[in-house]
Amino acid sequence: MESAVKDWIKADETAKEMLTRLFTERPFLPLPPPLHKLPLRPGNVVEVAGPPSSGKTHILMQAAISCILPKQWKGVQFGGMERLAVFVDLDCRFDVLRFSRLLKHKLIQANSNDTKSQTQSDEELFAECMRRFLCICCYNSLEFLATLKTMNNQLQKQKDIQGVGVHLLVLDRKSLSLQSVMENVVQDLQKLLLVHPLLVLATKNSISGDKSTADELMRNTSSGPRPKHREYMPSVWQSFVTHRIHVAASEHSGDHQRQRTYLTEWILPSVNFSDRFVINEDGFFLIS
Repeated sequence: MESAVKDWIKADETAKEMLTRLFTERPFLPLPPPLHKLPLRPGNVVEVAGPPSSGKTHILMQAAISCILPKQWKGVQFGGMERLAVFVDLDCRFDVLRFSRLLKHKLIQANSNDTKSQTQSDEELFAECMRRFLCICCYNSLEFLATLKTMNNQLQKQKDIQGVGVHLLVLDRKSLSLQSVMENVVQDLQKLLLVHPLLVLATKNSISGDKSTADELMRNTSSGPRPKHREYMPSVWQSFVTHRIHVAASEHSGDHQRQRTYLTEWILPSVNFSDRFVINEDGFFLIS
């Protein structure tokens, strides 16, 4: 971004040319629900907040899959970004088998012909997608800081190997405390964003006092007043976040008797719409 501004100041390009180039380098990303409602692009920092077992990690997995899927493969449209995705697991609980099943389901969805040759093609494409997925486990805050310090070199190395850059950085945290190192975390992430145009997705557990259910969120959204978001993260992180979405489980399944339903609501920016969804073995599905 700094070099782009300097180029414009030097009169190497017009304002229109600079904006065109920036929109090309940092385009709006075709993300899956529930992140599809707002125009998100590299450089944004999205916080996915909610209580435990509310589908936050699953939302991150779906976004990562959308990033590593190709735009098309052998004439079949997949609608992916065909870019690298980095998933930083801050609790070492990442379910790689679940991630693999979700990715394979996406491949099967796009291929209607279940032939032997198609199966071989799916396996080839699966391997190619997984090469664009980098999962890093950190057992404590010091390991996380060390990872961020070396992230720039690691991403550049992967870019040279894969031939494509990274579009998505996922930070999945369930219990690891980062309060004491948050200022360093934000500084390192800011430096990383200056070099690599990527979208940051980070989870945050709601504090114990924030027990709004999906049904309460839905009632408050439709009636006007919204539930207060109880913030406990340091101010340096709050100012770093550009978007925030809240996820909660519903107490009533409605027509989906055997499946738990969830509700998402955008808090930052505050918008007057929400999504209901279910999660099953095949993935994430919006419901009316």
